[in-house]
Order: sequence, then C-alpha cells, then structure tokens
Amino acid sequence: MTKKEDHIALFIDCDNISHRSIEGIINELSKYGVVNIRQAYGNWTKDNLKNWEDKLLEFAIKPIQQFDYSKNKNATDILMTIDAIDLLHTKDIDAFAFATSDSDFTPVVMRVQAEGIKVFGFGEKKTPKPFMAACSQFIFTEKLMATSVVKHEDIPNAEATTPVRKSGKEMRQDTWLVNVLRNAVDHTMDEYGWANLADVGTYINNSTSFSPINYGYKKLSNLVKEIDLFDIAYDEHTKQLSIRDKRWKN
Repeated sequence: MTKKEDHIALFIDCDNISHRSIEGIINELSKYGVVNIRQAYGNWTKDNLKNWEDKLLEFAIKPIQQFDYSKNKNATDILMTIDAIDLLHTKDIDAFAFATSDSDFTPVVMRVQAEGIKVFGFGEKKTPKPFMAACSQFIFTEKLMATSVVKHEDIPNAEATTPVRKSGKEMRQDTWLVNVLRNAVDHTMDEYGWANLADVGTYINNSTSFSPINYGYKKLSNLVKEIDLFDIAYDEHTKQLSIRDKRWKN
C-alpha cells in the first residue's frame, strides 16, 4: 500500500503552468495525502492569468499577488521561494509540491530535499532536466491534462493533448528507463534473482524522479508488464508481484 503523506503544500507558478493541468495535479497529489496548503503565484492584474480565476475557486487555491517590479526579474519566483522556505521552518509539512516549468526553483527543491522531505514536481515537457532530477518524483502536466475530465471544445487542438501510451518496443528503446528498472531490480532482488515489485518501486522513488504516468501508465506494474523485460510471478498468499530480469542466470 502506498504511504500516505498527512500534509502536502502545493506551490503553483501560474506564469509557467496551464490552468488546465490543475485538476490532474490535485488528483495525483491526493493519492499521497491531503493538499491542505494550496497557493498560486502571479500578477493577477494581467490578462494572461484570467483563465486561472475559476480554477482558484473550484479547487480552493489561495491566489498570491506579486507585481512585476522589474522587466528583467521574476518577482513571482522570488516570493514563491521565500514562502516555501518559510513554510519549511514554520509548519509540519510531510511533502512539498511545485508546479512550474522553471529551473529557477531547483535550489529550493534541493533545500527541501535536504531536510528529508519529499518533493513532487509538475511541469511541461520543456522543463529543464536539473529541476526534474531534483524532485523526488516529476510528472509532465501534458499527461495529467489528458487524463482529467475536460470538454474537447474548451481546448484548442484537443487531439494534440491526447496521451500516447508508450508501447513495449518504444520503452525498450528508452535507455534511461531500461537502466532505471534493471538497476532497481539488481539492488532489491533475492539470491534467485526475484525482486518484490513494491521494493522495486520504492528504490526507484528514492533514487530517481521517475513516474509511470509520463509513459502513459497509472501503475508501475502495468508498465513492467508492457515493457516485457522481466519474468513476472504472483504470490496468491501474499498478493504480491515479483519480477526477475529475463537475462538473469543462476
């Protein structure tokens, strides 16, 4: 069973995140606990944030106003960082979540991680890799938008946002993904080469920012079955899945 986080603080950089992704973000975080702190940052006098207004009410998100004091400096980023660090030292938070595609938040994510607190990251596929790698888990908002309940007429070019589930062949060609999975199995397997899938998932979560959602799968077990790199065994007594690399030799 997935460990539940009691208190999650969500910080949203509205300048760099689409309002269409918030439902998916909230739904994903709700798997881990209660998102009882929800704050959205931006200059709310600007027209480009108008689409956020209904979402703030619908999901009980507190808007934080930040005027643009300089054309070359992002005051929103600075305020969001300050609030996150303040919260780190003043509240009992089990996990932080940052919704942004901006790599400027990498240092604050690393600071929170240094306190042993999990950080969930959400951003578009254009998000720089340093920010993604700094997070405990990072999910592309394009995948979350596609799995949210939306009306196609509300989204221009809606067909372009439809999620594409990666095939086993495509995933086997993803060197990074294959290495992540095989490395996790190598570090959690018993003397016969079998590794409990729950242990594999924990190892991956502790060592990378991987999420099966980015490949079109809600669960790691479904992705593992599709990639077809491992033998799979199910224990009727414990109700647990175990996997073993098909290359494994005793």
